[in-house]
Amino acid sequence: MSGLLITPLSRLHPRAIDFIQLMRLDRPIGTYLLLWPTLCALWLAAGGWPSPLLLAVFAAGVLLMRSAGCVINDFADRKVDGHVSRTRNRPLATGRVTAREALVAFVILVALSASLLLFTNLLTFKLALVAVVLATVYPFCKRFTFYPQVVLGAAYSMAIPMAFAAQTGELPAALWLLYIANLLWTVAYDTEYAMCDRPDDLVIGVKSTAILFGEADRLIIGLLQGLVLLCLVLVGSRFELGVFYHLGLLAMLLSFAWQHWLIRAREPQACLAAFLSNHWSGLLVFAGLVLDYRFG
Repeated sequence: MSGLLITPLSRLHPRAIDFIQLMRLDRPIGTYLLLWPTLCALWLAAGGWPSPLLLAVFAAGVLLMRSAGCVINDFADRKVDGHVSRTRNRPLATGRVTAREALVAFVILVALSASLLLFTNLLTFKLALVAVVLATVYPFCKRFTFYPQVVLGAAYSMAIPMAFAAQTGELPAALWLLYIANLLWTVAYDTEYAMCDRPDDLVIGVKSTAILFGEADRLIIGLLQGLVLLCLVLVGSRFELGVFYHLGLLAMLLSFAWQHWLIRAREPQACLAAFLSNHWSGLLVFAGLVLDYRFG
């Protein structure tokens, strides 16, 4: 999957490359996975095309907070990433970026994100504080619980109530169906991601749902994905969405089926491919939602 940057990394200063990689700007999958549910929430809150200002604010916030999350994640994992084949070349693991530099980068990114809240309201600001706490705590959860993916899901889903708060000033009960759907979806796809590192994580003592689920991993991922679709069907009912939205859900179902084909042998690269394909799962639902408001 291509990166967000137009300029090839090889043409940039080595220090710039280090921080780009630290923030994962060259690997935008996490940005996409955070963006699609955020945009869905904005569209649902507005009943169609949202405020252009809020659209810009939340798009920028997604990029900044995902980058901040990656920085604090690598800070927390700086002593273990070197022992995992997939992460051993990350900037903090190799010493190209120091722990202090990473913390400074994290503070700057959070501060920039906070500045965007000046264009929203007090309720959105309060929800943002919860989001920052969850994003900061998540990387450290891998040390003491097998459920860090649940904390990640809670953090990744906070943009949903924030979008409703910013657009309408209220938190209607129906939004929590979308919140739960996104939380469950995050647990499912991040379990696929954790399956890539399971052999290394077992050796170094990092915990994850992939380790917790063991041989039942594929079954539980399927059950989680089924619950995601059920919640999204209920979202469609509560917000009176029509055929295009439900076609988007059908497309998501087919994408989930493809993921299960990929992870059938639990081969790490195939599990990574399944994880990456969730970008399309989210995009298809968002596209169906936009089409439904436009033509439904």
